Amino acid sequence: MARQISLQQDLVSIYWDYQNISDTKIADDLLLFASSLGFIANRKVYSNWCEGSKAKSVLASLDFDCIHVCYNFKNAVDFKLVMDCGHDSSDIVILISGDSYCEILIDDLHLNSKKVIIFAHEKSAKLSLKNIADLFYFVDDLPKLVENKTQLKTTSLDEKINYNEAIEYLVKAINTALRQKKRTGLGYINNLMMQLFTKYQGICSIYVSNGKKFKSFSQFVDAAVRDGKVQRQGQELFLIELDKLAA
Repeated sequence: MARQISLQQDLVSIYWDYQNISDTKIADDLLLFASSLGFIANRKVYSNWCEGSKAKSVLASLDFDCIHVCYNFKNAVDFKLVMDCGHDSSDIVILISGDSYCEILIDDLHLNSKKVIIFAHEKSAKLSLKNIADLFYFVDDLPKLVENKTQLKTTSLDEKINYNEAIEYLVKAINTALRQKKRTGLGYINNLMMQLFTKYQGICSIYVSNGKKFKSFSQFVDAAVRDGKVQRQGQELFLIELDKLAA
């Protein structure tokens, strides 16, 4: 599917140095920001993951590829991230790190005609990255960035979908993820809906007849579960038997 979508959208990859920025709370907004730029082809997060790590579990539920890096030598995480990123074939690379190694990495990515976006901590970021990255933000800027992009999309498209349409998109997105053997976490399905259906521009684009709006994608999913449209187990979504047969 990524190949088909890439004909219309840029491919976007996320490379997250979790040793540098260890905050799972930014994950949802990060995915929303990335999906506003194109189709998310890779979402990798690097650390020396402890067995039973809660952070790893949260990120895995959002379909992040949690890369385990042993501390065999200094800057092992940095080295592994740079090596993987150097072989990336996406159009846009989002780096979640503010370390100095990003300078060389950005130069290499630019040589391969890639756009580079940096997210870093305000207190620890190497500020010279501002001058060489195509876009530079602090992680605290993410919520506002996502809000602005959502409002921009809604204004430009001026389209709404009703609840039944949203349910149809939800079921099709879950079915697509299951066929591709992907995890059906809430964040992944929300992003997949936006990538598959141009009328769906996030939770704010769903029109409910009583005039109320869903405050979050999770709230919309809970309504779908109550109405018997889908099943939810923890953070993952599944089809009901009738939907499986119809698909």
